Amino acid sequence: MLTLERIDPQDGDWDRMDAAADRVVFQTREWLSFLACTQRAEPVVAAVLDRGERVGSFTGLIVRRFGVPILGSPFPGWTTDYMGFNLAPGVRRRDAAAALQKFAFGPLRCVHLELKDRRLRSADLDGLGFEHSPTLTYEVDLGCDEDEMFGRMSSACRRAIRKADKLGVTVEIATDATFADEYYTQLQEVFARQALVPTYDVERVRQLIHWLQPAGRLLLARALAPDGRPIATALFPAFNGTAYFWGGASRRADQIVRPNEMIFWFAMRYWRERGMTTMDLGGAGDYKRKYGVRELRLPWFRSSRYSILSSMRDIAQTAVLRRQSRRGRRLTPS
Repeated sequence: MLTLERIDPQDGDWDRMDAAADRVVFQTREWLSFLACTQRAEPVVAAVLDRGERVGSFTGLIVRRFGVPILGSPFPGWTTDYMGFNLAPGVRRRDAAAALQKFAFGPLRCVHLELKDRRLRSADLDGLGFEHSPTLTYEVDLGCDEDEMFGRMSSACRRAIRKADKLGVTVEIATDATFADEYYTQLQEVFARQALVPTYDVERVRQLIHWLQPAGRLLLARALAPDGRPIATALFPAFNGTAYFWGGASRRADQIVRPNEMIFWFAMRYWRERGMTTMDLGGAGDYKRKYGVRELRLPWFRSSRYSILSSMRDIAQTAVLRRQSRRGRRLTPS
């Protein structure tokens, strides 16, 4: 029987937790600080105990929606892919999830729980009262040599990269304070093409850079046109063998010189040279298939103390999407 015991994040042994083989960047202290700032959330770090012996850890945050306390690990809208558990070999994630329900609805006094763990599958939690929805992501293997990595891309993608290179498109590592605003302006243009607005504000980008970049866990990439103008941007966090595509944007008028493909190719090589063996492209999007990916379907679990909360969650999510669409239509010139 596993139990969870809360740890003060200020007293946590972060070096020990970060050394776990199944640790992801979204569980690190820096990422928790980023989420605490941008979501007005309370970090939750807990030891997973087996009869008093520590066999792992759990990471999440508590937020309030309409006054309701929710434990997210993570929660939709946080631009965070996975959290959940880090467990010693032989410790079952099913048992940890069962203990998490008692912990969330007991000592934490939450009434709803969201969980997406990189190593949990839908069948793992059968019979525990969790609902789940499928999510899709794409992964690129960075563990091979560059020629093989390039060869796995679609022929159209390889041509796009060669075209960008031939035309003089270059990619640089950005370190200046203007990057967040530059990226966000381009992102607004991307969403405006679909009569939408971005799902987060520019301050979230600033906070991500503030917390992750000093730790060496974030690549800010900027593509430059042959005349030196910035025409595309992207952010790629990385940790413990895996790099992630967090967000990218570009100017529509300059897409003909293919800066987006150039940025991805730059980021793959950059993180490969720094020991990453996988790049997770972070969610669905058919355009990602051209980078030589494998598809990965992962469940997003949720559990509520009261059954009506699950329905309220779906209604709230639909309302957010509708509000985003209405705002986009108002901001789009007729």
